Amino acid sequence: MEPRQQGLLDNEALKEVDEDMVSEVDLNNMITDEEREEMQNELTKLEEEIATLKQVLDSKEKRHSDLKEKLGITPLGELRHNFSKNWNDVQSSTAYKKTSETLSTAGQKTTVAFSNLGTAISRKFGDMRNSPSFKSFEEKVETTVSSIKSKVGGTGGAGSFEEVLSSAANASAQNTPSNNVTESSENTC
Repeated sequence: MEPRQQGLLDNEALKEVDEDMVSEVDLNNMITDEEREEMQNELTKLEEEIATLKQVLDSKEKRHSDLKEKLGITPLGELRHNFSKNWNDVQSSTAYKKTSETLSTAGQKTTVAFSNLGTAISRKFGDMRNSPSFKSFEEKVETTVSSIKSKVGGTGGAGSFEEVLSSAANASAQNTPSNNVTESSENTC
């Protein structure tokens, strides 16, 4: 095997030379000293202008708040005013008007639907009350109430359902333990 000759076409030699040249070139240092000095002066002037503008802005903001204070404008008052203005803007928008109309229509339809539902339920309860099974149930309740009433000590006559419940409640109130104690203590005297 012949030893390899190094020459211009050798890749490794080219890589080393390229890397050395790139490291020697400073791309950031392509400005002259005069240009650098001008840029430094401009930067200094801009920083001074920014500081001046900040002072002017601070002064204007202080004057602004002093005037508001003298006029009686409070942050809460401003908030109310902004809210009121924004609310008026919202109410005058077409989207709000369309939504309001849609909700109004939906509310009316819902009211009618509930009214119809209430009427239907009332009719069904009326039909149910007139049904033979409900009549039979009602008679059994009246008979039971009459028998309870006669056992409690009331009259045997049947009254309305409300009267029977009222008399049953009165009868049970008379038989409470505190009343029994009072009665027994009266009997012993």
